[in-house]
Formats: sequence, C-alpha cells, structure tokens
Amino acid sequence: MFFASDLDTVTHGIQLAVAPVFLLTAVAGMIGSVAGRLARIIDRARVLESRIDASPDENPMEVEFKELGHLRTRGRLVNACIALLTFCAILIGLTIMALFLGETTEIQMFRVATVLFLTGVTCFLLALLCFLAETLIATRVLKFRRANANHGQTPSGQG
Repeated sequence: MFFASDLDTVTHGIQLAVAPVFLLTAVAGMIGSVAGRLARIIDRARVLESRIDASPDENPMEVEFKELGHLRTRGRLVNACIALLTFCAILIGLTIMALFLGETTEIQMFRVATVLFLTGVTCFLLALLCFLAETLIATRVLKFRRANANHGQTPSGQG
C-alpha cells in the first residue's frame, strides 16, 4: 500500500476528510437534545407509575394508563431516533476515514465514501422524522382547550 509522502497531498486529504465533521457536530447536538427528551419521558412515566401503584384497586386510572401508552410510543420513537443518530455518526466517521485513505493512499475509496456519506445522511433524515413524530405526539396530548374554556380567552389573552 502506497502512502502519500508529500505534504500537499496529506493536507488536501485532511481538508477533504474534515468537511463531514460539521455533520458530526449536528448529530452530537441532536443526540443531546433527544436524550434530554428521553429523560423527561422516563421521569414522567415514573410519576405516573407511582400514582398507579398508590391508587386503590377500585380506581381504574384510565387517564394515567392512556398517558403511559403515549409515553411508551414517544420513548420508542426517541430510542429509534438515538439509534439512527448513532448509526449516522458511525457512518460519517467511516466516511472521514475513507476520504482520508482515498486521498493519501492508492486505494480507491471514493465510491465507498459516497455510499457511506449518503447512508449517513439518510439516517440523519430518518432520525429527524422520528423526532418530528415524537414532538407531534407530545404536543397532541396537551389539553390547551381546558385552559381556554376556563378563561374564555385565546392563549394570547384576546377574548
């Protein structure tokens, strides 16, 4: 295997390989955000489970069970989102390696790098769809109409 010995080729290889790092930064930010949402889902589920466990047997706790179902669905979507984002990060890391090796050795890696990058971006887009679905479910279960009915006003305070 021939490795490049001139500084210009190595420098260009590094520049080429560093470009996907910006996507890695976005992925890391998304993972942090989604992990925070998962923590809130878990916390809320624990509160509901405590209420259910403490309730008398004759109280069916239907509302709590229904909310737990929504939380379970949201948790699955968030877990799928995190898995897709993690897979995306791995693929982007492999893309960086392939681009660098393709530029600094005789190995033809550009087709591999293209497939890795496009698969990584696809995973990122699928993760965004999971995130969108989870946020839609989270906001759908909110009961804004109760607050408006109690005050006879719109959320902006205009009646």
